[in-house]
Amino acid sequence: MGKLFGTNGVRGTTNDGMTSQLALDLARAIGSVLGPGKVAISRDSRMGGEMLSRAVVSGLLSTGCSVIDIGPAPTPTLQFMVPRLDCVAGVMVTASHNPPEFNGIKVMGVNGIEVSRVVENRIEDVYFEKSFKVASWDSIGSVQGYDTALREYIDAIKLKVDSDSIRKRGLRVVVDGANSVGSLVTPILMRELGCKVISLNSQMDGGFPGRNPEPTPSNLADLARVVKSVGANLGIAHDGDADRSTFVDEDGRILWGDQSFAIVASRVLSRRKGSVLVTPVSSGRLIEDIAKNAGARIDWTVVGSVVVSHRLEEIGADLGGEENGGVFYPEHQSVRDGAMTAAQIVEIMAIEDKTLSTLVKELPQYFSTKTKVPVPREKKDSLLGKLLELTESEERITLDGVKLVYKEGWILMRPSGTEPLWRCFAEGKTQVDADTLCQKGVHLIQQAVSEM
Repeated sequence: MGKLFGTNGVRGTTNDGMTSQLALDLARAIGSVLGPGKVAISRDSRMGGEMLSRAVVSGLLSTGCSVIDIGPAPTPTLQFMVPRLDCVAGVMVTASHNPPEFNGIKVMGVNGIEVSRVVENRIEDVYFEKSFKVASWDSIGSVQGYDTALREYIDAIKLKVDSDSIRKRGLRVVVDGANSVGSLVTPILMRELGCKVISLNSQMDGGFPGRNPEPTPSNLADLARVVKSVGANLGIAHDGDADRSTFVDEDGRILWGDQSFAIVASRVLSRRKGSVLVTPVSSGRLIEDIAKNAGARIDWTVVGSVVVSHRLEEIGADLGGEENGGVFYPEHQSVRDGAMTAAQIVEIMAIEDKTLSTLVKELPQYFSTKTKVPVPREKKDSLLGKLLELTESEERITLDGVKLVYKEGWILMRPSGTEPLWRCFAEGKTQVDADTLCQKGVHLIQQAVSEM
């Protein structure tokens, strides 16, 4: 039996690994496991999105599910709408931050949260066994459009922040929508909150002509330049499906994801005594310090937004977050939400009358480095055993991959959920420490590959 789902949904090269046939059969499996009932669908701007969406619709209808198509929208918009439309599931056609040639499918349950690993396995079983439910001729589902989802989602975010304070501050914001669905929400949200908005890469284009959809520092040079040249207070950049935000301060400096996460966390966690923060082992000492200062407890998980979302719901935690800038605010919804995070950052800047650079300077200072190490596909899964052997004398956490802990920082080595590579994250008290530790991790991975 093969494996379809990675860390976040099913992904592959459009019209190669990610074909219309795969989308059709996967949708038949989704409908068989999660149906019957209404299923909401959406997509981002990627090439092949329309092709795959129509295949998904066809597959769902054949199992007796009906489809509500909300049109192109951010993943968190679809997640917000699933329970509000009384749907049994949601299907998002997106490959998130992957390069333009990729597309993919994310599956949400009745609460709008991506389905658990257990449910993913059930869907995979039906997919590979081809044991689909087939509706009788008079029970095939129907399709309807729904065109107010973006409006409802924007209004819901506005209710969760202090709009009056933001309006009074009158911030100037540059929003980089990555030529995708973030452009349909965040510029409008910021304008309606009283900000002066300049849009960048705001036309929908699945070729991503403006930049690669992953909002890493190397891809945000244009945004940083524009923020400085127009004298903006901050820049906001989304990934392809806008469930994450990366921020640029007024001097054109790009924040690490855990810095924006920490700014939000410090405020949210201090509101309630004994609050709980859910975060993966890839988060570092900055988040540990923030939680400690707020009198909060950290609940650690394996890496993956699906796991964080389910844990948030399970224990009723106050906040979730990841070092890549994904923030989960359960008061709004227990999923990563780029527009909600952007609204929280501008709210903090407005209420405290501080620049973004000042908010960063107030955080404990740590430095991060991350890289990818290509690993032959046939060795990717078995590499962990060799790494555990090589690091058995070290202080380590093995909840997800291998995290080595040192006085000067830590290294986390874990396999990619979708690509033939291992990721190496490192954090140190200085950039040199972080870079040195990251290189150590790279060498360990390469040594493990060569010894296998």
